[in-house]
Amino acid sequence: MALDNETLTLLLDAVRRFVNERLVPAEDELASTGVMPEGIVQEMRELGLFGLSISPDYGGLGLTMEEEVRVVFELGQTSPAFRSLAGTNIGIGSQSIVMSGTDEQRNHYLPLLASGEVVGSFALTEPEAGSDAMSLRTSAVRDGDHYILNGTKRFITNAPIAGLFSVMARTSQERGADSISCFLVEAGTPGLTLGKPDKKMGQAGALTCDVVFEDCRVPASSLLGGKEGTGFRTAMRVLDKGRLHISALCVGIAERLVRDAARYALERKQFGQPIADFQLVQAMLADSQTELYAARCMVLDAARKRDRGENTTLEAACCKLYASEMVGRVADRAVQIHGGAGYMAEYAVERFYRDVRLFRIYEGTSQVQQVVIAREVLKAHR
Repeated sequence: MALDNETLTLLLDAVRRFVNERLVPAEDELASTGVMPEGIVQEMRELGLFGLSISPDYGGLGLTMEEEVRVVFELGQTSPAFRSLAGTNIGIGSQSIVMSGTDEQRNHYLPLLASGEVVGSFALTEPEAGSDAMSLRTSAVRDGDHYILNGTKRFITNAPIAGLFSVMARTSQERGADSISCFLVEAGTPGLTLGKPDKKMGQAGALTCDVVFEDCRVPASSLLGGKEGTGFRTAMRVLDKGRLHISALCVGIAERLVRDAARYALERKQFGQPIADFQLVQAMLADSQTELYAARCMVLDAARKRDRGENTTLEAACCKLYASEMVGRVADRAVQIHGGAGYMAEYAVERFYRDVRLFRIYEGTSQVQQVVIAREVLKAHR
């Protein structure tokens, strides 16, 4: 463990208080304006939420995977947009540098990401390359001591506010992992432009937009690790971690939804009694709690295996598939328990119902997780 039990308990208590006292009361404003209050961003920095996974050597907390998912369980108790702000700094935006960056890249960027002074953004998805990331077309052509980037990225999280983009680009026209590299491109670099913020079904405040590179000239020192062909492999190595992180977020949101649904059921009366007295309402709560418990156990088990150094590709895909589908079912039941009120924006379940739909799509769709799981099962039994 990175932290002793007492310190971890203090951290979890602090995050829980922050969520309950600061984030939950700010949910409605964030949903209506799409603007993250600067005061809350600063408090997130002070709590160390941007540097959960980054080593203390660079100013982070350096949490283990189990510790990280336990923090994310707490962050999931509120709008996922708050967690999304720090998500890239915690995940692939920093971990790619941790795993494959040069000493110079680590020393320069990791402290900025850990402190939240710079918000990271991971630019992989393109108009014609989503689940099939190997088909990306953004090119990076060597020109002396520089590379020239051309291409368009789509649905890029945090792009409108990012200070650093981790950009996946093709350095060879061959199809294969060796043809794709990663570049660390700072916001404001000539040739880098942003599209209009996307209008989404949910997760207001979690900003996304297109990122366009037109003859964007970056120094060769921006190549991750100083070596071509490592970008795609590095991204795949950190996918397991990202999938566990998102799975933990789904668990946290499901806990919030079960709590909200149970409280409403105890307060709402029909036929002269609380609807919580009706067994069919109880059944929906029971099913939700059971699935939530199963997902929580899966995530903790997989996180502990990762911390022991075991390969968790199979377990991470199982967690992502089950937890993201689970929270969708829990959200649906929560709306049903609220009845007509659940369809109204006055209640948080209406917003969460839309918010959680994304978890079955990004960080690898449910169908991609099924493919990964089947591949790993067949590999183990050949």
